[in-house]
Amino acid sequence: MSSLEICIDNLESLFTAQQTGADRIELCSALGLGGLTPSYGFMQAAARHATIPVYAMIRPRAGDFCFSEGEFEMMLLDIAAARAASLQGVVVGLLDEEGRVPPAKLARLVEAAGPLGVTFHRAIDVSSNWRQDVETIVAAGCERILSSGLAPSALAGLATLQAMQQLLAGRASLMPGAGVNADNVMAILEATGVSEVHMSAMGWRGGIQPSGVSMGASDDGRINMTDGNKVATVRALLDRADI
Repeated sequence: MSSLEICIDNLESLFTAQQTGADRIELCSALGLGGLTPSYGFMQAAARHATIPVYAMIRPRAGDFCFSEGEFEMMLLDIAAARAASLQGVVVGLLDEEGRVPPAKLARLVEAAGPLGVTFHRAIDVSSNWRQDVETIVAAGCERILSSGLAPSALAGLATLQAMQQLLAGRASLMPGAGVNADNVMAILEATGVSEVHMSAMGWRGGIQPSGVSMGASDDGRINMTDGNKVATVRALLDRADI
């Protein structure tokens, strides 16, 4: 059966995603920045209300994935928070100054996660040697890799996703993400042979914005929300393909 993971950064979207067909949640803050670590309060609230597995993004800041020692310690602390909140997993990723996944540090993150599942995120898409780094990720014990195939979207990265799926050979799951939607999800599944996909199913609703006042976002008057119709449409396609 094909699984559908939805990334969210607010509680309302958690309810929408799980009610319309999500199988797993990637819990984030600041999806507009690619997803950062959610607050401990958000982790606790998600654990309380979720009826499906929740994996917390562990990313201490926006920008590149070459984290300082201080930022790495923050990642360990945030993983501890995810465990304390009784979530089901974490989503991690990091690179060194050569653009490679550092084996010892990744192993420490996986060890810190303990019984929680671990997904390696799209840091793999900016790796300077993705084939060798896939081996590092598998050896560390990550259960899946989220990737767009080193391209701006999963559809554009199909050839690399196919090669990555072949290299993994069932040792870990490959989960295509970036630009996945109802128009392309079946083509991605058929081309790669994967059994799970990741999408934002992004929608918007208006917020309350004082006239002439900005808090730094490009549009403080819009709040990104999970679009339940987008989730339900992809869910129906996946279910139909599984019949």
